[in-house]
Amino acid sequence: MGGLCCSAAQLYDNRLEAAKIMTIRYYQGKYPSIAPTAYVDETAVVIGDVTIGGHASIWPMVVARGDVNSIVIGDYTNIQDGTVLHVTHAGEFSPDGHALKIGSHVTVGHRVILHGCEVRDYCLIGMASTVMDGAILETRVILGAGSLVPSGKVLEGGHLWVGSPAKKVRPLTERELASLDYSAKHYARLKDKHLSDRIPPQP
Repeated sequence: MGGLCCSAAQLYDNRLEAAKIMTIRYYQGKYPSIAPTAYVDETAVVIGDVTIGGHASIWPMVVARGDVNSIVIGDYTNIQDGTVLHVTHAGEFSPDGHALKIGSHVTVGHRVILHGCEVRDYCLIGMASTVMDGAILETRVILGAGSLVPSGKVLEGGHLWVGSPAKKVRPLTERELASLDYSAKHYARLKDKHLSDRIPPQP
């Protein structure tokens, strides 16, 4: 009977390997580049020309689809549950297309859509917000939950922006500015705990 079964640790390793194959996908000669210290949840999907930096975290049900252009996610950036990251191809209506660039120490809340835009360092994007092609969030922007940033709009750094379309509300307080760094570090610590749980269980 011993030859017909595996240990608990082997079963666990097999499950993780199968999940990795489904999660991290090759596309048209491009395979995601993921730093060894990054965390990608087994239920997320990362496809094609995607670069994920050190200590970044990609949480459950995130889709990062770098098929028709590139996606770059910086160090210590967290992309939370249900977020969609996509890009625009180069073509008749967009000669250069739109890649997606997310800086370092960025917090992207649950169910956000980031499409072919640029988010610079130390930003926080509130839950269920949408940022469209060519838009730029300068360093240290807080974007309120449920906001819409239209194509090509530039959000000045150091301010709170809210609404659909997003409007500048006020400068960030010192406490809010400090929270941007705290949020990134918190998620880096949290992903380490999740990574530690990938150690195979004892039989």
